[in-house]
Amino acid sequence: MGRILIFAGTTEGRQLAQWLLDQGAQVAASVATAYGESLLPAGVEAFAHPMAAEEMTAFLKGHPFACVVDATHPYARAATQNIQAACAGAGMPYLRLVRPSQDGVGGRYVATHAQAVALLAGTRGNILLTTGSKDLETYTALPDYRQRVYPRILPTVESVSRCLELGFPAGHLIAMQGPFSRELNLALLRQIGAAFLVTKESGAAGGFLQKLEAARQAGAEAVVIGRPVREEGLSLEQVQQVLRERYL
Repeated sequence: MGRILIFAGTTEGRQLAQWLLDQGAQVAASVATAYGESLLPAGVEAFAHPMAAEEMTAFLKGHPFACVVDATHPYARAATQNIQAACAGAGMPYLRLVRPSQDGVGGRYVATHAQAVALLAGTRGNILLTTGSKDLETYTALPDYRQRVYPRILPTVESVSRCLELGFPAGHLIAMQGPFSRELNLALLRQIGAAFLVTKESGAAGGFLQKLEAARQAGAEAVVIGRPVREEGLSLEQVQQVLRERYL
């Protein structure tokens, strides 16, 4: 039984890691940050730094993993492309764990963050922004973003610092680790008097439906950033089945 490497960063990645440990497998995980490492189950060998494609290839060639599972976020398209290229270059088996899509389930859909900003620019009312810190700068194009936008971000120094650097008031920052229940989403929407909720289509594991239901109950309009591509891949259960049959 060889070691399995998971490129983690999602709830499903951590669930898969725990499942493999329960099967008695040796598990390693690659995450981009120390915070991501802190969320991994005990017993997982962690590699906590981002890697470019060339570095990934060298890393895989230097470590005898039996299989690589890409459990990165559905919006982290560049990461998936790098992992695929690295596995091909290292001749290592690759599995893509894809979170099932819930596209079209309520809300107003846009293709990009820039389109969301264009939509919101012609409106009034506070905005609960739940898309993370990576694309925050796009929302500074809103003329009154300092007054309207309340970013919900990971509770890390980097995320909070990024918000402050971009001019978001400290009193508007909500630093919490999700996913969140409908009740908590609803409480936050009501607390800030939100007229809009901006979210990615993050699937069931990302609490997407809970956000939509909370927005509906709060009388806020949900603006949904659609997934960048339609990916081919396996569900968590399917990945578990493949690993069980081939490597455990």
